[in-house]
Amino acid sequence: MNIQGRCWISVKALFFLVSLVGCGAMNASQCGGDGRTAMQELLYFGTDTPSGHVTAEEWTQFLSETVTPRFPEGFSTWQASGQWRSASGQIIREPAYVLNLVHPDDPVPNKAVQEIIASYKSRFQQEAVLRVTSHTCMSF
Repeated sequence: MNIQGRCWISVKALFFLVSLVGCGAMNASQCGGDGRTAMQELLYFGTDTPSGHVTAEEWTQFLSETVTPRFPEGFSTWQASGQWRSASGQIIREPAYVLNLVHPDDPVPNKAVQEIIASYKSRFQQEAVLRVTSHTCMSF
């Protein structure tokens, strides 16, 4: 299934949200108190494959084998539904999984996110995974 078209719908829906957060770099003083600057990643994984669908069990296994080793500090995930327009103009709807990661803005987690995306695309024969990145503040 071509995720690229679906990404346009998701990008439009998230554009407003991302624009509220802002794309400019933040500094620690903007986070106040015990806050630290960080990156937030929203990754959208379509579940339609050439041979069927990514099952809940396959998703859980992917998280355990691919995501958890790269982000053992934690992450959030949830199910979503989306739609996209194929090259033929047909509107296609499919379920998706969303992965939310918050991490320091440095090359190591960035590389880890790229590896997660590449692994999913290869494992489930996907053309794309939508990645939305924004600067944010975090504290515990």
